[in-house]
Amino acid sequence: MIDLRRLHVLRAVAHYGTVTAAAHALHFTPSAASQQIRQLARDLGVDLLQPQGRGVRLTPAAESLLAHADAIQARWEQAELDLRADHGEPAGPLRVGGFPVAIPVLLAPMTVRLRERHRRLAVSVQELGVPECFDLLFEGEVDLAVVEATPHNPPMSDPRYDQRPLLDDPFDLVVPADHPLAGRDRVDLADAAHEDWIAPFPDSPCLTHVMSACGGAGFTPSVVHQAREWDVTAHLVAHRLGVALIPRMARLTPQLPITRLRCKGNPHRKLLTCTRTGAHERPAIAAALRELRELAPAAVT
Repeated sequence: MIDLRRLHVLRAVAHYGTVTAAAHALHFTPSAASQQIRQLARDLGVDLLQPQGRGVRLTPAAESLLAHADAIQARWEQAELDLRADHGEPAGPLRVGGFPVAIPVLLAPMTVRLRERHRRLAVSVQELGVPECFDLLFEGEVDLAVVEATPHNPPMSDPRYDQRPLLDDPFDLVVPADHPLAGRDRVDLADAAHEDWIAPFPDSPCLTHVMSACGGAGFTPSVVHQAREWDVTAHLVAHRLGVALIPRMARLTPQLPITRLRCKGNPHRKLLTCTRTGAHERPAIAAALRELRELAPAAVT
């Protein structure tokens, strides 16, 4: 019989890419994690890992086994749901993660609503980057995450996760209040082609959106300043140091001398909810997803 604990170590190696990283995530020593994999291989009579440079790669047998392992994990989630089917009222802990912009307009209001409507439910919220959300979902440390769709996310077909569209978050062109474009209802980004620009840092997924939107308008922006926080970007705009594309969900300091303008072509980013496969029907998670869907329209108005 397969030891499910050893199978989980193999899943972690596949997820993190190395035995060392998997061991760190599972709070094992690397030698202990390696021993678990070796014992699993002996139990099954197949090789599971092969050396590749300084690391390892999964054998075809391991890849085949992982497909079953992901299915087992999903069935386990369903089994827990079935065992609690007679207790449909959301209760117990619900651990939620999300990136900074999502917390004030989605996750914090969601938490307040859930506390008011489900007294036996204890919700905790963590500010997390997108990769962290997927890692902690995989590790079972987070139950639900709101993430931004990026090229680096696991594919929508990844059997470990249930990813569902939540909303499209448009980007507005933000200019100083006395800028010549400020009086327009909607702007063509090409009209800002010769401006100085303030953009996210290269490690931000939003930089791709900014560059793509400008490229679609026929120009490459002249990026003079960079910022990590949208409110910092807005303050730079307020000081007439450039213009910027800022997501509509981003809540900025009130009364800054800036104007947010809607853009032709509707450049936007997509936000997703994500759970482990099979977990979205759990009463607590289902209740949270309902609240998020109700809150989503107002988040981008």
